[in-house]
Amino acid sequence: MKQIIIRITGKVQGVGFRYTTKVVADQMGVRGIIKNEKDGSLYIEAEGDDTLLDIFEEWCNEGPDRAKIEKVEITPGELKNYRNFEIIKK
Repeated sequence: MKQIIIRITGKVQGVGFRYTTKVVADQMGVRGIIKNEKDGSLYIEAEGDDTLLDIFEEWCNEGPDRAKIEKVEITPGELKNYRNFEIIKK
């Protein structure tokens, strides 16, 4: 198990990205959080094994149909042992 932090920029808010990502994560068994940032980007903490995270990362580069992704940054994170995948609403 490991954690990665994903920051996605582009047209990623108001297009169902958080909800669709939660559905995909739940289907895959990826755990973590996703939230909108004030700068218009998305912030994700995702936990799982290497193979799952690689597939999840690929999905994040595609996103839902209405999204227009400009950049996806991946950095290693510190494992927090999330129990599920949650949308954080502020």
